[in-house]
Amino acid sequence: MRNETNDETTDEPGGGTRPELTVLRHGPGDALTDLAMARALLDAVRTGSRGPTLRMYRPSPTVAFGARDRFLAGFQPAVEASRSHGFTPALRTLGGRVAAYHPGSIVIDHIEPTQEFLTQTQDRFVRFGEMYAAALRDIGIDARMGEIPGEYCPGEHSVNVGGEIKAIGTAQRVVGGAWLFSSSIIVTDPDPIRAVLTDVQAALGLDWEPRTGGAIAELHPGVTADAVEQALLTAYAREYELVPAALTPTDAEAARGFMDAHLL
Repeated sequence: MRNETNDETTDEPGGGTRPELTVLRHGPGDALTDLAMARALLDAVRTGSRGPTLRMYRPSPTVAFGARDRFLAGFQPAVEASRSHGFTPALRTLGGRVAAYHPGSIVIDHIEPTQEFLTQTQDRFVRFGEMYAAALRDIGIDARMGEIPGEYCPGEHSVNVGGEIKAIGTAQRVVGGAWLFSSSIIVTDPDPIRAVLTDVQAALGLDWEPRTGGAIAELHPGVTADAVEQALLTAYAREYELVPAALTPTDAEAARGFMDAHLL
């Protein structure tokens, strides 16, 4: 990562440049605030008050329900099942079905301005899915992009480990002027994830294979969230000039304006 006083781009051999990407990193906070912060940062990038931004954080125990989940008969029992396992239920405004993550996970929010609206959404799913899978392979993890049978929140651009465990789920939101690509990576401590998803999926009446709901560490003992985070930053540094930064009081105030959208 470069010092923030340097120029906006870095010369590469052959005359190329890497675009700047501000990097925000933090630990577990409040589940609703963390979700709302993604919306606040998306709005800041959209309006130009922030440039391209990469946020990487360790989340508190969260069960993030998709919009479609609200219309299932077992939605309220599923919300209560989340709470009974010590996970905060929340509504996410991007992505498909319910997903769960906790401090043994990493959430990545990559946000950039755009003049396109919906034309590159599939390209981003492929680009980042392949990028993240390659970053995991760089540290010896058997990571592959592709849906596995019976996975929760199924998606063809998920990243799995060994064809057995869903390791990374991806989703995105596009608004006029910016896009947000969000990913959750379950690295360690699989038991709480599997337990809460078992009860939540049952309440919602969704079929799934519980073995898919674990963590990378089940197949690669000894892997840490720190190691995975560093591998991802290394992968990003090949394409971007990474600029360390921090969330500001202005960001926190903006996030409060989006809290109600996630509250259950």
